Amino acid sequence: MRQRSLFEIEEEIARLREEIRRHDELYYVHDDPEISDAEYDALVQRLLELESAHPELAMPDSPTQRVGGKPVESFPEVIHRRPMLSLDNSYDIEDLRAFDERCQRLAGPVAIAYVAELKIDGLSLALRYRDGLLVCGATRGDGTRGEDVTPNVRTIRSIPLRLNGAWSDLGEEIEVRGEAYLPRRAFERLNVERDAAGQPRFANPRNAAAGTIRQLDPRIVAARRLEFFAYDLLVDGRKPFDAHWETLRWLESAGFRVTEHALCSSIDEVIAFCSAMEARRDALPYEIDGVVVKINSTALQEELGATAKAPRWAVAYKFPARQATTQIEQIIVQVGRTGALTPVAILRPVQLAGTTVSRATLHNEDEIRRLDVRIGDWVLIEKSGEIIPKVVKVIESRRVGVERPFVMPTACPVCGGHVSRPEGEAVARCVAADCPAQLKARLLHFASRRAMRIEGLGEALAEQLVQRGMVRDVADLYGLKREELAALDRMGEKSAANLLAQIEASKERDLACLIYALGIRHVGERTANDLARHFGSLERLSRATVEELDALPDVGLAVAQSVRDWFDDEGNRALCARLRAAGVRTEIAAKPSEATRDERFSGKQFVLTGKLASMTRDEARALIEARGGRVASSVSRRTDFVIVGEDAGSKLERARALGVPIIGEEEFKKMLESATP
Repeated sequence: MRQRSLFEIEEEIARLREEIRRHDELYYVHDDPEISDAEYDALVQRLLELESAHPELAMPDSPTQRVGGKPVESFPEVIHRRPMLSLDNSYDIEDLRAFDERCQRLAGPVAIAYVAELKIDGLSLALRYRDGLLVCGATRGDGTRGEDVTPNVRTIRSIPLRLNGAWSDLGEEIEVRGEAYLPRRAFERLNVERDAAGQPRFANPRNAAAGTIRQLDPRIVAARRLEFFAYDLLVDGRKPFDAHWETLRWLESAGFRVTEHALCSSIDEVIAFCSAMEARRDALPYEIDGVVVKINSTALQEELGATAKAPRWAVAYKFPARQATTQIEQIIVQVGRTGALTPVAILRPVQLAGTTVSRATLHNEDEIRRLDVRIGDWVLIEKSGEIIPKVVKVIESRRVGVERPFVMPTACPVCGGHVSRPEGEAVARCVAADCPAQLKARLLHFASRRAMRIEGLGEALAEQLVQRGMVRDVADLYGLKREELAALDRMGEKSAANLLAQIEASKERDLACLIYALGIRHVGERTANDLARHFGSLERLSRATVEELDALPDVGLAVAQSVRDWFDDEGNRALCARLRAAGVRTEIAAKPSEATRDERFSGKQFVLTGKLASMTRDEARALIEARGGRVASSVSRRTDFVIVGEDAGSKLERARALGVPIIGEEEFKKMLESATP
């Protein structure tokens, strides 16, 4: 087999990162995942393998360096007092033994006991109890910040509203962490109901649970009958018991359900438990995708600590991938925002590990040749943690002679433009500057939540804007008129006004958001933040040399050259000038100095509740922070002011009960006027 070039490996790494980020947004922001967790895990695992084998290609903004994901704005924000980290994965017995060897090496000459628990296929929640009563239920979000979904959490009957037993011995405030999930029977019933209502079916129980917990109407949540298993306990951000086994016992006594688990004195006992559970997985009333293995001693857990992503004292053993055979009905080619052409196999739909699979990426022309994939072939597909299923092999014995070879197009399938594949690269690209597929993808990236956060600019609208020639690049968004937007399909005056308001608000996004939104190759969120912080303005960044860029920590030569190449393009420089002329912020927002701080804001904690008439919550937050204050998501005795808008909810009642000062929007605006930085 021909040894792959460094260019090919770099291209695969770039594709993996972009795909993982896209699916992060689909899953965590839109509740609309396209693939299973096993496929996602395998993509991340593949990226980890490539970065480990080629550390010179590793980047600090890689999805492997972060937990992933961002909370949406439909619910109040909650900051987790202790990060909710993800777990490293193991896929075979040797991985488990390697985990045990690492733990033994780090722990020194002490015997290690483990607790093995079923890994529920659901979503993580953090529950806060104050004086024994449930006061907050939050999603995991990005691990640091989640969403307050307390009304929905209260509908889950396996979550006690009041703790049993001697909870007061631990402290006034207790946090319980666990997994919300949809039982198999509830999932099947839900899909039957959706079929009857003409609604699309949920792909799997985890997808259904994630969509359910973020429903705005708690009655819908109650009707779907989520369940909950608890797996951890914190008091003041620490673990109150000497052993995890004791934690599970306490959780049961307090009224929680915990999964089937075992106390294991060796890794061999852990492996035996994993094997037994894998054999029983289909007989369980809920979906599991593996076993979580944790060191039992909490003192040893603290000693081993965690990386930025995961604890060193725990691992998730994922059950082996499931395979299925299906037929390739067609092969299509998708065009991304960088012009990359990606062949995609359209499959005869097949059930695989609880998910209906109907497509699989074929990556590139070389992969198609390697597998000798043809249209009409029967293939073996596999979910082994990859973001999307992969074709393992072609079942040549099922060929009947009508299968057709696939040839990559020499012209862009969207615009007809020239397709180029430079020597040494695996990816072919459309090089047409006016390719509508690329423009549409660039618009969606520019408007995404992690970039300029233009709510309402989705697939359908982007398609219309491109097709009707209303935008030629992202700068044209700032010249759109209400009347022309209102005339588009499914828009109208109100939707047009809302979109224009979002576009106007995007002008004040941070410089880092703008740099990321520009879509410069290899520049992710973290790199965009580093560049914004170092150079301070788009103009200074545009003049930076490759040497200056490469000298920055965690940037590297590949990123430096990519940034320099982007700004060397005359069209890109013109785009930046047009964005600047439109009023988009192209300099980093100045931090409040001592001279600009106002005593009514500096060091004060604000909480926002209800709808403000003259500004969005994001805008109000920015104004407060610019004056030295900070915004919290919940009302406490440490809150200095609660700003109240229309339809204020429970936060207003909480503020009254605690005697926290309450101010209306007009009073808030007067405070701003007299404390303008």
